[in-house]
Amino acid sequence: MAPREAVKIADDYVRELFRSERAKNFGLEELRFDDGKWLVTIGFSREWEGPQGISRYAYDRPVMPRTFKTVEIDDASEKVISLKHWPIAA
Repeated sequence: MAPREAVKIADDYVRELFRSERAKNFGLEELRFDDGKWLVTIGFSREWEGPQGISRYAYDRPVMPRTFKTVEIDDASEKVISLKHWPIAA
């Protein structure tokens, strides 16, 4: 499959999975092809993880924390294999 197709599958999967958490601000963070599998990292914000304190402001607007999930997709079958949390290095 083409990279664009892998991104669409991952984006749709993450949006649907986190719909009940009112997730928003979805965006592609990383895309990699390795050993017949696509690894697509999607970032998003969750309403309950809202800005906390003055340090969470940029340009006079609150900055929402981001969560990152990596979706592993089999290239041949175009099926999602796994969803993993993508930790942020401190």
